[in-house]
Amino acid sequence: MSEEQPEATDDAGERPHPGGPVIEKVKVDKEVIHLEGHDYGEVMTFWQRVVYRILWWTSFTLGRGYFRLRVRGLEHVPATGAFIVSGSHRSNLETPMISQITKRRLRYMGKESLWKTKFGAWLFTTAGGFPVERATADRAALRACLEVLERGEPLVVFPEGTRQTGPVLAEFFDGAAYLAIKAQVPILPIGFGGTEAAMGKGVKMPRPAKCTIVVGPPIPPPALSAGGRPRRSDIKALTDQLREDIQRLFDEAQDWAGTPNRR
Repeated sequence: MSEEQPEATDDAGERPHPGGPVIEKVKVDKEVIHLEGHDYGEVMTFWQRVVYRILWWTSFTLGRGYFRLRVRGLEHVPATGAFIVSGSHRSNLETPMISQITKRRLRYMGKESLWKTKFGAWLFTTAGGFPVERATADRAALRACLEVLERGEPLVVFPEGTRQTGPVLAEFFDGAAYLAIKAQVPILPIGFGGTEAAMGKGVKMPRPAKCTIVVGPPIPPPALSAGGRPRRSDIKALTDQLREDIQRLFDEAQDWAGTPNRR
């Protein structure tokens, strides 16, 4: 059975373009395994909770010990309810490090290929991931993210899409803004410092560089249109504001890590 495509509208209520909101332009087509009762990780077994806590403390120990990870702005992190975490993206290290802003389980989109074995499906689901076909305006990805937010869980979305390099943030995809407005949840902007120096693109083994995270105040979403859909103008405005806030936090985190952004 076909399902309706999530849509954004412009101020006149018209759909602005056929593509819809974009999370990331990546696509994989391998068969995935959905654990029974755990399609998006909404049910945590006892052992999954135990393993997640072990993973969290492992990240804490390695972060503080090897990377001298420091975090500030934790007072901005919501203690309850759904929100979207969005940050700069220069290293694979940022995915485990981002867990250090809260003891709540953060949720991540993951490449479908990571769920091609039963053990992989169990492990990545336990860690907070859920499999999606990540493609331009992918309906399954958007619905999966909305389901996570509707259950009151925090969701991680890197608006640059994939890892980038350099001191200036790449153009943002609008998926984070669309989801925030559609679900009426705030976006928590964060900046990472030192992560590219520790393990940038193409680096296989991480170096013991100092890493930092700076958390900014949550950005509230604008209201939905009368028809219950995000306006295209609001999505663009929120995306622009998010990019500006994250660039500022990225610069601050880089300064704190001793690797200042030089333009």
